[in-house]
Amino acid sequence: MAAQVALAAWLYVLLTVVRAPAIWGIGRLPDGGNPLAKFEPRISANLRNQFEWPLFFYVACLLLILRSDTSPATLALAWTFVIGRVLHSFVQVLTTNIRLRGVVFTINFVAVLGLWAMVVVPGLTGTPT
Repeated sequence: MAAQVALAAWLYVLLTVVRAPAIWGIGRLPDGGNPLAKFEPRISANLRNQFEWPLFFYVACLLLILRSDTSPATLALAWTFVIGRVLHSFVQVLTTNIRLRGVVFTINFVAVLGLWAMVVVPGLTGTPT
């Protein structure tokens, strides 16, 4: 969960840097334009995404932590989600490839569904409740 929070924090830093030419004049082009303007809407959209599906990740993780479920399957799904979110951020910020973004999102989606399966079916990982 800390890695997911770190990703959101990094996106806030990145958004601040991208907005710097427009807000503070730092890095502004001679004509007054922002050389990073095309990235601002993509980073903003990705940052909003960090408060949508990841919410279900956090809740599932908290419930599994309360149950002391740190099985290899649980950890693998959690790391799959986090790595998938990092990849999703790269794809959304650096490209306009909607199909690739959909594929990467599907990985995140399935990982969280797997975590929730472990929450709902306690014996799934063999960890006692």
